[in-house]
Amino acid sequence: MQTLSNNELNEANIDWPVNMRRAIELACNVITATPNPRVGCVLVKDGVVIGEGWHAAAGEDHAEVMALNNAGERTHGATALVSLEPCSHTGRTGPCTDALLEAGVAEVVIAGIDPDPKVSGKGVATLEKAGIPVFHLVDLEATARAINSGYIKRQQLGLPYVCCKLAMSLDGRTALANGESKWISSAAARADVQKQRARSSAIVTGIGTVLADDPSLNLRPDELDLDTDSRAHNKISLARQPLRVVLDSQLRTPVASRIIAADGDVIIYTAKGGRKDQTFPDNVEVVKAANAAASVSLLSVLESLASKFACNEVLVEAGSILSSAFIQSGLVDELLVYIAPRLLGSDAKASFELTGLQSLADSIDFEIKDLGKVGKDIRVSLVPVSPADK
Repeated sequence: MQTLSNNELNEANIDWPVNMRRAIELACNVITATPNPRVGCVLVKDGVVIGEGWHAAAGEDHAEVMALNNAGERTHGATALVSLEPCSHTGRTGPCTDALLEAGVAEVVIAGIDPDPKVSGKGVATLEKAGIPVFHLVDLEATARAINSGYIKRQQLGLPYVCCKLAMSLDGRTALANGESKWISSAAARADVQKQRARSSAIVTGIGTVLADDPSLNLRPDELDLDTDSRAHNKISLARQPLRVVLDSQLRTPVASRIIAADGDVIIYTAKGGRKDQTFPDNVEVVKAANAAASVSLLSVLESLASKFACNEVLVEAGSILSSAFIQSGLVDELLVYIAPRLLGSDAKASFELTGLQSLADSIDFEIKDLGKVGKDIRVSLVPVSPADK
């Protein structure tokens, strides 16, 4: 495989970065392909794009196959630009390397290597062994990796990417003292949260939220602010429900709760075994994940979600105690905060329950990744700063 930076390209391949950015854009338009990565592909022949494709959902055609099908009989001698290394093994679908070879492509350009041990480097090797040169556009690798941060983290570290979502007032409160919290944020912000749910493999909450608010925590596609093309692009993934996960150390989740009654599967992580007096419906699985304190181990939950349930991205939608526990344990990759321009007062419920901070040096610091406005609210995406970088 030959690695090229953009300034090493010549007249024959000067358009590769443009076409690769289009492949990455196609991948970005995929809301989720969980447990698979988001991948886009562009086929070019004689300087003209002859086919485009993306991986819409697990079990569906991969991006390369869709692009080849769109190109029809014109694929011989074409250049395939793929945002991620083509697979060379048989899973729910056949190897993309076989499809590319059968189509007679002349060369393959990738933006990144697939970290899955079943694929990593093997797709490149298969193509090169068959005489198809493979090029790596290194300048676009970081952009391509960012699309699949959860998939990459799961493959490399055995953990999903964790986004913790909070909605709060301008003075950092999540509810009035009497518990009233509907709705602090605007309808536009709540629609944006639906996008985050759609992207996620699982939505995690705590038993406190289940007992206090009885939420469904389900994906409601009709509330998504998507144009017609985006809905068509993601028709299959929008028909699925993310796993709903309850952390419930004493197994108090009511059988009649809305989170269980809603469509889709539910995982309850507990520190106890099953209760003889409580029988859950078939969509519920109870998993024991206890720590030394006889509480649910957050790390064990994330390891289980990655290994047993193949979750790439997890959205934490919980109260201040559980959200703070995830943050203070260093398990949050992104903090997503919706700030409503209203004040709830000093006796309202605080957004965080952080303890043991004795000095500013103990503070948990974040860097602003993105800042914008959603409806009437401020939307802030933050990533944690490591202690070494303070």
